[in-house]
Amino acid sequence: MSWNRKHLLDIQSLSADEIVTVLDTARAFKGVGERAIKKVPALRGKTVINLFIEPSTRTRISFELAAQRLTADIINFTAEASSLKKGETLKDTARNLEALNADIIIIRHSATGAPHFLSRFLNASVINAGDGAHEHPTQALLDAFTIREKKGRFEGLQVTILGDILYSRVARSNIWALLKLGAKVTLCGPSTLVPREFEKLGCHITYDVSEAIANADIINLLRIQHERQRKTMFPGTGEYTSLFGLNRARLGLTKPDVLIMHPGPINRGVEIDSSVADCSRSVILEQVTNGLAVRMAVLFLVNGGKGPQEVAAQ
Repeated sequence: MSWNRKHLLDIQSLSADEIVTVLDTARAFKGVGERAIKKVPALRGKTVINLFIEPSTRTRISFELAAQRLTADIINFTAEASSLKKGETLKDTARNLEALNADIIIIRHSATGAPHFLSRFLNASVINAGDGAHEHPTQALLDAFTIREKKGRFEGLQVTILGDILYSRVARSNIWALLKLGAKVTLCGPSTLVPREFEKLGCHITYDVSEAIANADIINLLRIQHERQRKTMFPGTGEYTSLFGLNRARLGLTKPDVLIMHPGPINRGVEIDSSVADCSRSVILEQVTNGLAVRMAVLFLVNGGKGPQEVAAQ
């Protein structure tokens, strides 16, 4: 298996083999993170730009640290302190950054398709760090990495994604990745946020949370994406919590070895109780740790790396 892509724009266009190549490469880089000296020279002399036009904490810091671990030069760009505020277009901003000899541009943008748009005219590699309600490929990859690390397989696993599916780019990327890798996906949440359209992708849909979690091997919780909703999609957070929140009582209905996942940020007391978020079945912080290894792998691969066999030589 090897990687031959210049960009990482989505999960939908990746093959199962390409996804596995990223996961195998990430596993090799996770080993690097356990060394006394955690840096490798894979991107020495390369310039990586974090072009974040939408707020982020975990993803931006994770990419920044990943680039540093690979010995790249990293520039953090935020919209609030840029010429975008003066009316400059995204295309002109990106071209100016490329004129500074940027090799990799990581973009998060509220507009669906922004990374695909940039990839059409930039010589630099483009990595999608989240585009609107479309996709968030590295989140799906780190979730898949965590599942494989804990369960050892995907084939036949029952994965329930619970929450705001309609506006979630994490849900879309996870659905594509999990189905390609052989898992079975159940979606659950308010009917206004879990449209039947997703059945066309091969997902099972239920609006009964007890049914959704009873046989799940993994429960991936999503927060309500209030910032993307153009109108109120349910009466209030109190009702959402009572109907769909994962609390201690509902956890008691699940398999004893179920994994609890969440991409963050967590709204404690809404989609998940603090006691559940911090329990022994939760792998939420492990997802963060694994995200660093996965993003190192993605930076390495879009820069021309072929796979895990090259990491050992670093």
